[in-house]
Amino acid sequence: MASQDSSPIILAFSGGLDTSFCVPWLKETYGREVITATIDTGGIDAEAAEALEERALALGAIEHVRIDARDDFFDTVIRHLIAGNVLRGNAYPLCVGAERGLQATRLAELAVARGATTVAHGCTAAGNDQVRFEVALRTLSPGLEVLAPVRDNAWVREEQLAFLESKGLPLPAQGSDYSINRGLWGITIGGRETLTSQASIPESAWVLSADAFEQPRPPSEHVLTFEAGVPTELDGEKMTPVALIEALEALAGQYGIGRGIHLGDTVLGTKGRVAFEAPAAEVILTAHRELEKLTMTGSQLRIKEPLSTIYGDMLHEGQHLDPACRDIEALLSSSQDRVTGQVRLLFRPGHVFVEGAISPHSLLAATKGSYGEAAGEWTAADALGFSRVRSLPGMLYTRAGEGKGT
Repeated sequence: MASQDSSPIILAFSGGLDTSFCVPWLKETYGREVITATIDTGGIDAEAAEALEERALALGAIEHVRIDARDDFFDTVIRHLIAGNVLRGNAYPLCVGAERGLQATRLAELAVARGATTVAHGCTAAGNDQVRFEVALRTLSPGLEVLAPVRDNAWVREEQLAFLESKGLPLPAQGSDYSINRGLWGITIGGRETLTSQASIPESAWVLSADAFEQPRPPSEHVLTFEAGVPTELDGEKMTPVALIEALEALAGQYGIGRGIHLGDTVLGTKGRVAFEAPAAEVILTAHRELEKLTMTGSQLRIKEPLSTIYGDMLHEGQHLDPACRDIEALLSSSQDRVTGQVRLLFRPGHVFVEGAISPHSLLAATKGSYGEAAGEWTAADALGFSRVRSLPGMLYTRAGEGKGT
């Protein structure tokens, strides 16, 4: 199936079996060179990055490109997830999947830079990422050819391994019973237990917190500082958002904070289940939510909540490039103008507890009254009149039900 197109194929590369298989298969099938690309949105250290490049070149790629997109991931996605306190199913902070639109954007940009007309990915037919990647890629570049060899040919694991072995090519590490995806906002873990709804994964399968409860750490107190809704300091040390998230992951992960198992709807419409560890997300969202309650009006909070849910759903479904997301982001950004202050937190095994919060824009401190104790801007007579007015709808409804409305 050699193609007359001689431009290289840009392959999204994770180093796992599927993308490892794709490198030589694409070269052989299409008679074109392959450039592998890893869009780093977190979870890849220097050693892992070097290993990815070595593997890609050993498999036959003419070039491996690593693009550090962690700062962009925070600026374009995570800051809005924080502003919206986004938790899918009231539990899952979109650890993995929310980055696919950004990764697709960088792949499309790389294709233009290398004069490529084709991009490829290693997704299967069973998951969400195939949809996320292809929706984003086709939105960005409608004329770009998108290949999905593993999905479109229904290659199974044994066939891929046999193909690599027949070529004398390196095989990816084998032996783990769990599929792990890691990014800046957390980790997902899939295994035989998550294929049903009945049980948790074993203690040994957790990545960040495997000994958090067998060897519990003593409680510790911490202070998280926000400026206009963005986390800027941890325990008095000013950091970039990416550095702060990475530091919090290491710190809170030791306590088993942010563990969970999410059961919900996949993009394809089926139910899916996955374990996750998101210590930084759990801490930041818990603290941020408390600071919002201190600094935002009830109307602001009520209006923002349903839009935040819609935003999370759109990211989950690969629709981040839809202009409606820009509209929601504009409201979320505006809502954060006064979300500035410090939140005191207590870490215990498996739990983060908010001890208190302060802000120069505190609505609690702004009143002259004291809840439940003393009136401030109003008198006892004002309170009596207010109660009477508030009771009018109920009084009228009761009266009408008794046939006294005529």
